[in-house]
Amino acid sequence: MNNDIRDSLRKAYNGKAQERDGNAIHEWKLEERKIFLSLLREEKKETLLEIGAGSGKDSAFFQEQGLKVLCTDLSPEMIKLCQAKGLDAKILDFANLGSLNKSFDAVYALSSLLHLPKKELPAVLTLINARLNPKGLFFMGVYGGHDSEGIWDEDSYRPKRFFSFFDDAHIKNLVSKIFDIVSFKRITIEEITSSGLHYQSVILRKRK
Repeated sequence: MNNDIRDSLRKAYNGKAQERDGNAIHEWKLEERKIFLSLLREEKKETLLEIGAGSGKDSAFFQEQGLKVLCTDLSPEMIKLCQAKGLDAKILDFANLGSLNKSFDAVYALSSLLHLPKKELPAVLTLINARLNPKGLFFMGVYGGHDSEGIWDEDSYRPKRFFSFFDDAHIKNLVSKIFDIVSFKRITIEEITSSGLHYQSVILRKRK
């Protein structure tokens, strides 16, 4: 991620950390999290890395369910909130996942990889794949529906955030070059349908 985008995202999320921590999680997100947990339990997965953990609400949930969790985020203020929840958490950029020097049974990335410029996503997916144990599972949740990238002009965050969106065929083709697709779900969200967007909930598996 280039320095301008990284710095802008860090400032934007630092400024919204407390507010986001106080927001309720949407029901559809809770359902996707529950589905992923069921699969982790079925396959007896024990360790999980969350990328773009925010204030740590999802990581705390997985830890409460018995998983050993490490959460990472670009924002120091978000990481403080993670640590306040008793989570093992560290400040980390997507591009530095290799510095973790360890592997996990699962990776969870909810609405975080959509901040990467399109040209950088394949390299980060490769890094995620390298962090997974054999047959490891990867949950990737992003907004998409059409192909575009850039600053969101209507964003209420300051600085305004950078987003990348893919249409369904494009994102499926991209991830399938590295992972096996376990499931792909298109979720309609009323608030964003007018923009031509929906949510892409994807569960992937590390290839042998």
